[in-house]
Amino acid sequence: MRWDVRRLPRADGRTFLVTGGNAGVGYFVAEQLAGTGATVVLGSRDIARADAAMASIRSRVPGALVRHVRLDLADHASLESTAGQLGSLDAVVCNAGVMLDHPPRRETAAGHELMFATNHLGHFLLVRWLLPLLTASAAGRVVTTGSFVARSARFDLTDPQSTRDYAPKRAYARSKLAQMLFAFELDRRLRAEGSPVRSVVNHPGGALDSLTPDRPPVHARTAGQRLRGLPAGLVVQGKEAGAWPAVRAVLDPSVAGGGLCGPRVFGMRGEPGLETVRGRLADPELAAGLWAATVDLTGVEPG
Repeated sequence: MRWDVRRLPRADGRTFLVTGGNAGVGYFVAEQLAGTGATVVLGSRDIARADAAMASIRSRVPGALVRHVRLDLADHASLESTAGQLGSLDAVVCNAGVMLDHPPRRETAAGHELMFATNHLGHFLLVRWLLPLLTASAAGRVVTTGSFVARSARFDLTDPQSTRDYAPKRAYARSKLAQMLFAFELDRRLRAEGSPVRSVVNHPGGALDSLTPDRPPVHARTAGQRLRGLPAGLVVQGKEAGAWPAVRAVLDPSVAGGGLCGPRVFGMRGEPGLETVRGRLADPELAAGLWAATVDLTGVEPG
C-alpha cells in the first residue's frame, strides 16, 4: 500500500517518546504522531519550551494526548531516571541533537565533546534504559534520526571525539554518522538475540526553517524569510515534511528493522520512501568498532 503522509494509521493506546520534541523536526514528529491517537511524550530539558510545544500541538490536534519528561542527553547520569518516568513505551524517536557553528571545542561536565556526547552517547545510554520497556511492547521500535551529512563524514575509531582535528561541522557530521551506525548495529544485535524490538533509521533530507509552516510560539517566520526561502523549495523542504520519514519509521510495519527511510526526491525532499544503505553506513566492522568504543566511553552496554 502507498504510504499517505496525510492519512496516517491510528495508534490508539500506544506511547511514543520523541527526544527533542519541543522544536524543529522533532516538534513536527510529535504533532503528527499525536494525530494518530497515541500518547506522545516530549523529551526536553527546557520545561517552558516543552509547555509551548504541547500547547501548540493541542491547538492543532483536538484531544491530543501529549506530556513531557525532562531529558538532558548531555547529562548521562540522569538518563536512567528519565526512563523511569515512562510506565510503558512502544517506540522512541532519537531525534534531539546539538549542532554548534563556531569553535572552540566544548565538552560536557564528564569531559566528552558536546555534540558527540549529546547526539550519540546520550541516545546510546537512553536506549539502554528504554530497552526493557520496548521489549515489553508488542512491536517496540527504536527510530534514530540521522542526517544526509553523515554520508560524507569519516570516522576515526582512535579519535571518536575529534580531539585532534576538531571543526564544528565535521564533528557534527561524525556525531550523526555515529548515531546511524549505532542504530544499524543495534538492529543486528537485537535480531541475533531474538528480540522483538526493531531499530530503524531515518533522515529528514534538507529541512529549512524558511520553508517550515508557522507554529507560534514554537516557530514563526517573517514575510522576508518566507520569500527568501521560496527558491530553495525546488530542492529542499521544510521541517514539517522533514518529519515524515521518522513518522513512517514509527508507524509503518512494512519498514523492517535495519531499514533507512528518507525523502524520495534525491534524498532531499518529498514523501518518505525506503533507501538502500550504502557506503560507511553499510560497514558492519566500522559499526561494531564504534559500538565497542562507545561501551568503553560510557561503561555501559545495551542489552
